[in-house]
Amino acid sequence: MSAPAFDVAPLAAQAFPGFACGNGALDRYLSQQAATDVRRGHAACFLAVEAKSGKPAGYYTLSAVDILLPDLPEKLARGLRGRPLLPVARLGRLAVDRSFQGRGLGAALLVDAARRCLQSQVPVFALLSEARSLEAKTFCRRHGFLPLGSANGRLFAPLASFAALLNAPDL
Repeated sequence: MSAPAFDVAPLAAQAFPGFACGNGALDRYLSQQAATDVRRGHAACFLAVEAKSGKPAGYYTLSAVDILLPDLPEKLARGLRGRPLLPVARLGRLAVDRSFQGRGLGAALLVDAARRCLQSQVPVFALLSEARSLEAKTFCRRHGFLPLGSANGRLFAPLASFAALLNAPDL
C-alpha cells in the first residue's frame, strides 16, 4: 500500500475547524486565526491536504524575523562578520492532524518550508523555530536544528543544510 499523496498550498481564506493534532493551541490557530494572519500579512500559512480525500492533514507557518549574529555558534558567525542581524524565516507553527501522524508528514512539511525559503526571491539565512514543547524541540533537533543563543527553545537550521532538498520530489 502506498503512502497518501498530499497537495501543499498557501492557505485560502477558509478555516478548518475539524483539524485535530492533539495540541489545542495549534488546532485553534488553524480554525480561528490563520486566515486572519495571512490576510493581514503577519504570516504565510501552508496547508497540506490529502489529495484523495481533500482532508486537511497538516500545516505550517512562515514569517520573517531577524536574529542577532552573536547568538550564532562561533563557527557559523565567523564568515558573517559585519552584519549585526541576519534575516531568517520563522517556522512559527507546524502541526499534523492525528489521523496522519506517524507517517512522516511533519518532516515532509519541514522539507516543503525549507524548499519554499530556498526558492524565494527574498533571501533568508536559516529557518528559526521557537519550540515550546519537548516534542517540538525533539522534532527540530532530529531534523538538524541547533540551539540559538541562550534562549530555551530557540533553534535554527541554516538553509544551506537543506540545499539538497531542492532536488527532492514533492509530497
